[in-house]
Amino acid sequence: MTTPTRRRGARPAAAATLATTALLLAACSSGGSGGGSGDASTGGDAEPVAGGDLRFAITVDSRCIDPQQVGNNDAIAVARQTVASLTAQDPGTGEIVPWLAESWEVSDDASSYTFHLREGATYADGTPIDAESVKTNFDAIVALGATASLGSQYLVGYEGTTVADPQTLTVDFAQPSAQFLQATSTFSLGLLSPASADLTPEERCAGDYVGSGPFQVDSYTQDQEIVLSRVDGYDWSSEADEHTGEAYLDTVTFQVIPESSVRAGSLASGQIDATAAIAAVDQPQFDGNGFWLQQRANPGVAYQLFPKESSPLASDEAVRVAISKGIDRQQIVDTVLTERDQAATGVLSHSTPLAADLGDLLAYDPDGAEELLDDAGWVAGDDGIREKDGQRLSTTVTFWQDPAPLELVQQQLRQIGVDLQLQHVEIAESTAIKESGDFDFDYYNLTRSDPDVLRLIFSANARNINDRPAEEVDDLLDRSAAATDPDERGQLIEEASRLLVEHGHAIPVYELSTTIAAADRVHGLAFEGSSRLDFYGAWVDPS
Repeated sequence: MTTPTRRRGARPAAAATLATTALLLAACSSGGSGGGSGDASTGGDAEPVAGGDLRFAITVDSRCIDPQQVGNNDAIAVARQTVASLTAQDPGTGEIVPWLAESWEVSDDASSYTFHLREGATYADGTPIDAESVKTNFDAIVALGATASLGSQYLVGYEGTTVADPQTLTVDFAQPSAQFLQATSTFSLGLLSPASADLTPEERCAGDYVGSGPFQVDSYTQDQEIVLSRVDGYDWSSEADEHTGEAYLDTVTFQVIPESSVRAGSLASGQIDATAAIAAVDQPQFDGNGFWLQQRANPGVAYQLFPKESSPLASDEAVRVAISKGIDRQQIVDTVLTERDQAATGVLSHSTPLAADLGDLLAYDPDGAEELLDDAGWVAGDDGIREKDGQRLSTTVTFWQDPAPLELVQQQLRQIGVDLQLQHVEIAESTAIKESGDFDFDYYNLTRSDPDVLRLIFSANARNINDRPAEEVDDLLDRSAAATDPDERGQLIEEASRLLVEHGHAIPVYELSTTIAAADRVHGLAFEGSSRLDFYGAWVDPS
């Protein structure tokens, strides 16, 4: 099968594409406004002005900005700007379109991918982006292993890259990998200069790498700020972009501001120009009055509790399922989030291609939860918290994200006799605790605009977030990775999703959405296909 060659200026609305690409056409635009690199702010007809600095606030410094290693959303906001990818994903249609690769062919079983690179593209140090350098990147990601937590999973089964000529390469897998084409659009498989492969992971985390995108790392002061500067001569934007040529901005300064109230105050006072981390309660003040809001639902695995089933408490299926039944998801949205947000209706967010709606299994059912716990021998104590064989039904979740949703979950679960203690810490401490393995439940989301994210997280043959032995659901998940027919793949994803919820392996809570809040002087700051921030077409009014 072959995708048609598409070059700059040729933008058909819907080209005939691969079966694997067709899986992505169902990706919705998430109900949020805007998309692509168009102007998202007021004054959309204004003529872009080159130059200036855009000051953007992030919440945390995860101590790494290497695109091939990062997984934290704030770090991704930085890293995404510094690398180009082989392909891009159109934010409006979900279609995979050319970027550094002008065209590609995929074998019938999706185990072999051949890419034809555009000419003239270079890394920020002037090194040509050729087939050999792509091979170096993919080999290096595999060598990083778990350090490249996302990219290494996208390359599971990687047998190697064969270079036919400077502009042609073939990537082979030991088994079908229907997710790989979309993976080539992600920052995790974004391309770094070959010299970057010789750096240590720590050096790359510190920003010493050389990328292929419209911006490069100018400076990185931990826990304070990261400054990106425009790459001179950049002229290889993707076909998902309206803008061509160099980025408009001279620099983008990412300021680390952990406190929500301080971020809101900094935006209101003009100390920063924009952020994607304004608390729900503060958003109304930035809806007009010299500011604008733009929101997009993140595809991928929704925010949820992940039971570690090798622990005694989370190994009890009755406990896991009761916790799921005891969560009033809509109340969380109505109380601590915004009208733009959505309660989880499945393991995957509704904006993910082929996501299954499991609203029937996620309905609030405290009576059913109590019945499950009663039958399993968990008896309410004097303070209302249940006990069994001398053990209290109490556990602690360690996390660094916004505490408000979990604080409401805590209140809801107490009504069914579950004591959920919350430990809100810095991201480094949270990571250390999780690496120690001493916990019952994890809590996070993972953004990706492909349903394979479900397999990556839950399969006993992949990350195995539940730390459990293989069972029926893993066969379904693994088969979905080999399915190139959209109907077959969708059925496998739905069956697997249902089993994950029915057995309490997944406890979805709410869907992550990203809301940009910005001053009216900011234009063109938008979302790319995976709801990652895109600064390439952004510009600011002259001061």
